[in-house]
Amino acid sequence: MRYLITGTAGFIGFHLARRLLEEGHSVTGFDGMTAYYNVRLKEARHAALAQFPAFKPFIGMLEDEKALAAAYDIEKPDVIVHLAAQAGVRYSLENPRAYFDANLSGTWNVLELARRAEIRHLMLASTSSVYGANPDIPFRESDRTDEPLTFYAASKKATEVMAHSYSHLHKIPTTAFRFFTVYGPWGRPDMALFKFVKGILDGSEIEIYGEGRMSRDFTYVDDLVDGIVRLSAVVPAEANRVQVPGVIDTLSHQAPFRVVNIGGGQPVGLLDFVETVEEVLGRPAKRRMLPMQKGDVPRTYASPDLLVALTGYKPETSLKDGVRAFVEWYLEARKDFLD
Repeated sequence: MRYLITGTAGFIGFHLARRLLEEGHSVTGFDGMTAYYNVRLKEARHAALAQFPAFKPFIGMLEDEKALAAAYDIEKPDVIVHLAAQAGVRYSLENPRAYFDANLSGTWNVLELARRAEIRHLMLASTSSVYGANPDIPFRESDRTDEPLTFYAASKKATEVMAHSYSHLHKIPTTAFRFFTVYGPWGRPDMALFKFVKGILDGSEIEIYGEGRMSRDFTYVDDLVDGIVRLSAVVPAEANRVQVPGVIDTLSHQAPFRVVNIGGGQPVGLLDFVETVEEVLGRPAKRRMLPMQKGDVPRTYASPDLLVALTGYKPETSLKDGVRAFVEWYLEARKDFLD
């Protein structure tokens, strides 16, 4: 298969591209190399992918429709996986315009490309943040997602509904997947695990928001990629509507469109998360307890039922194993391109 992946210099895009290349597929990688965090880390990801002859990188911004079209023309892929976005919940409070440009305008360009190309399957990333402070647990794809707490969450909800409209109007088979706190090697420096490991090793304080009372459904990145790859083979169509008792399929009645959680349904308290990091590192953290930050949600908790019904799979990697894999990577990587 031929894939076009947006965001291949990013955390998740890199891992997905590497997995597909290892399996013998060809990947055109599109990335803007923005300076939201250390560009050297992004360049190192692309350098690792460049070891595969079937990887063809293209540097460009999502907002540039002509650049996207040029990337598509390299190999005219069968599948588009749209992962590139302006990420970060807290940064959306500081610079919401970046989210409008990348997540709304950029996604519209991807949808236009998918319409013109008549691709087999469009897959795009959403987030558990669309559930907001949902009081019902676990979070099911059929739950209301009309109360986003940040512009980041609103922009990803908009991504879903924009894609649904294009799927209906132009019959584009589309799967939107909602990620739940993804972590692992090659992760983003603005995420909690990266900050905690760095802080503990440096002997500096780590900031624990919400007084540690929050919980997250952590998803190891290899598990997430496994979910995406499996879903790529389940193209939304009336013929594959789920008929499992107790599972509500989100396959639209108006379009070949479906939303799927990718999470294991095993939330972990923030203090338990910190203790796991301490255990793996073999040293205690200097903790600075802080109140809940604006835009934060108290918990995330995925229902994996639809993912299991569609693919027979759900994330299973233990938090300790995942944290250990990240630490092993971090200790090597910081000598090369993180410091």
